[in-house]
Amino acid sequence: MTLDGEFVSPPVPPVSTRILFWAVVVAVIAGAASLAAIALTLALSILPVAIGAAAVAYILYRYKLWRAGASIGGQDLRRP
Repeated sequence: MTLDGEFVSPPVPPVSTRILFWAVVVAVIAGAASLAAIALTLALSILPVAIGAAAVAYILYRYKLWRAGASIGGQDLRRP
């Protein structure tokens, strides 16, 4: 505010400062996108291993039930 009571508009930053600001913003967004891509690639590469482990666990569970002579849902797991 001036001595006369009027408001002073803030100074406009130079063009080089505005360009630098937007360059930093674009660099941060690109870095975040690349980290997200790496995380997605890692998750998708681990997914088949997790599915295989779940399948092996399920097969072993059914095998143990069959060996114990148990039944699931009214279905006899023992072979006659």
